[in-house]
Amino acid sequence: MYKKLKRAAFLFTVVFGAIGVIEQLRRPPMDRTWHGKALGLVPYDFRPPNPQRFIDAWWNPDDPRLFTERDFGIGWAFNLHRLYRLTLGRDEDEDRLVDA
Repeated sequence: MYKKLKRAAFLFTVVFGAIGVIEQLRRPPMDRTWHGKALGLVPYDFRPPNPQRFIDAWWNPDDPRLFTERDFGIGWAFNLHRLYRLTLGRDEDEDRLVDA
């Protein structure tokens, strides 16, 4: 079971990565951003990572989503701040009410 899941994840990454590269190469060189969504569904970002994008993907208190776009690569990242809040059983809205 684990091998099949690992193989499916690898295939997913290769296919959507190739689609992202093809989408970028079809654009004129000046219009290539090297980030977007493959087939409008799966986010990809092939730009060199930087600290701000890393923080925005993995620890972003301003984003209510649990799954954010990755800082580099294909797919999604976990917003660990949101996960932290969910595991504590508290939401940012509750904190705002308490602070007011």
